[in-house]
Amino acid sequence: MDNLIKDEFGPELIVKVYDKKIGLEGFLVVDNTKLGLGKGGLRMTPSVTVEEVARLARTMTWKNALAGIPFGGAKSGIVWNGGSDDQKKALIQKFAKEIKLLIPKKYIAGPDVGTGEREMQWFIEATGNWKSATGKPANVCMKVFGKKGEKCGIPHEFGSTGWGVVCATKTIIDILGMDIKNSTIAIHGFGNVGSFAFTYLTDMGAKVVLIADKDGAIYAKEGFDASLVKNIIKEKKPLSSYNKNSLRHGSGQAQKIKSEDFWKLPVDILIPASVTDVINESNKKDIKAKVIVEAGNIPMQESIENELFKKGIIIVPDFVANAGGVISSYAEYRGYNPKKMFETVKEKIIKTTTMVMKESLKKNINPRKIAMELAKKRVVKGV
Repeated sequence: MDNLIKDEFGPELIVKVYDKKIGLEGFLVVDNTKLGLGKGGLRMTPSVTVEEVARLARTMTWKNALAGIPFGGAKSGIVWNGGSDDQKKALIQKFAKEIKLLIPKKYIAGPDVGTGEREMQWFIEATGNWKSATGKPANVCMKVFGKKGEKCGIPHEFGSTGWGVVCATKTIIDILGMDIKNSTIAIHGFGNVGSFAFTYLTDMGAKVVLIADKDGAIYAKEGFDASLVKNIIKEKKPLSSYNKNSLRHGSGQAQKIKSEDFWKLPVDILIPASVTDVINESNKKDIKAKVIVEAGNIPMQESIENELFKKGIIIVPDFVANAGGVISSYAEYRGYNPKKMFETVKEKIIKTTTMVMKESLKKNINPRKIAMELAKKRVVKGV
């Protein structure tokens, strides 16, 4: 708890939930609700801590403010060492019931690492409140009383965060005068965000040459064969499970490489879309990318980010680039359909990325500092 950020912005509320009988250890941190109720995902990993949740909640405060949506910052986490679906459901529903009194006035849940649309359905079933979580399955709906129609879930499996990351990537490429079709791209993390970013980027004609997950990495110097990656996304298997034969598609250039070598290969754009602190002391000196677009939350410490910025690497901060998920959450909360959600994500991400990155390039100031100053002004003013 000594490592928690404590200042004039928050945190407002820290809740710990513990149930020895079912093995539940969970945390909720509501960082700041000046702009609206606290919004942030529910993370389930073996190593999640209250300190990590607090860092993420603070990021959500700035992300929501910068995106211009009426949400405050919050985050929750449950220690999850793996197990059956029944065990996972029991933990989520017990946690949801224990924090029910704070929902939705102080907190609304959403998907994060280890949770998705199924888990969000479990969450709302436990609270009995359709609005207690976003990112629900599309077939989970609530009738709009007094009006025709209904409001339905917009799962993150639709790719809203990945879409936002791609909008941010295309925006910085355009600002720098680069050509997306001639730019090489590496994506670390090939779950929901990374795989959708890959799909949307390749649809634009971009050349993704490197993909990685926590277990392995695959390199394709001339870009990946579309059918190969389509199979990888469909099968959802660890990249380490693929061998020479399974990688033999199209031109046959794809090859497995060591995980540590992922960071050493030169690319134009690096998209870290995996876990917290994936860029760290062990690999920061290997990075040769011209641009880093932070798709994952807190992919590196700010001190490392500053080091890379001083080396001339242009960085689009996480709470600018990956705000597509929370913008989608806002769209679902408002009852938008998926088409309007994607349009809203595109509009807000392009606007914010352009504003922050142009100011950064003009003043030669780390874009995180520019974005933070703007977000803080909005929170202080309450607008």
